[in-house]
Amino acid sequence: MNENDKPRDEAAEAELKGVPEEFLKDSQDSEEGKDEGKGEDGDALSEVIAQLRSDLEAAKQDVLYAKADTQNVRRRMEKDIQDARNYAATGFARDILSVADNLTRAIQAVPETLREDDKMKGLVTGIEATQREMEKVFKSHGIERVPSVGLPLDPNQHQAMMEVPTDEHEPGTVVQEMQSGWMIKDRLLRPAMVGVAKKPD
Repeated sequence: MNENDKPRDEAAEAELKGVPEEFLKDSQDSEEGKDEGKGEDGDALSEVIAQLRSDLEAAKQDVLYAKADTQNVRRRMEKDIQDARNYAATGFARDILSVADNLTRAIQAVPETLREDDKMKGLVTGIEATQREMEKVFKSHGIERVPSVGLPLDPNQHQAMMEVPTDEHEPGTVVQEMQSGWMIKDRLLRPAMVGVAKKPD
């Protein structure tokens, strides 16, 4: 301690000599209370910080869930739009199939003698050209015939109408088509109605 500080300490002690002990004790208790208050405030602040961190984490999770939901909705909308583009002609195609069937029946009903007749040859050629043009338009919209004859029966594309006893084909092979089937893109418009080979009795 410096020599210069001694008079000051002695002066301070002299001043405190005249102060009652109760006052000095209350002053010390007050200082201790302040220190304890500082500890309680620190605990409360820690709790607030912990709560804020928890709320922030919950908010982050909510944002992630909302973002995922938005992406799912966008994907569903994009798929719906694509499906609408791909299959917009489905109803019309089903209705027009009967016209295609009638053209096919008309061509099949023409006997060979009329095909060679000069007067009828132009009519038959016109009907066949109409059928080819219709199938060309169908194909441009993703509508195509279901292959059937010579293939194994496919329940997803063929509807078996009868069984045909035969040794020429493996059982379960489509050997006859009564009505053609049609697909639009990867969806079935109408199954092909077919006859299926079976072993003779």
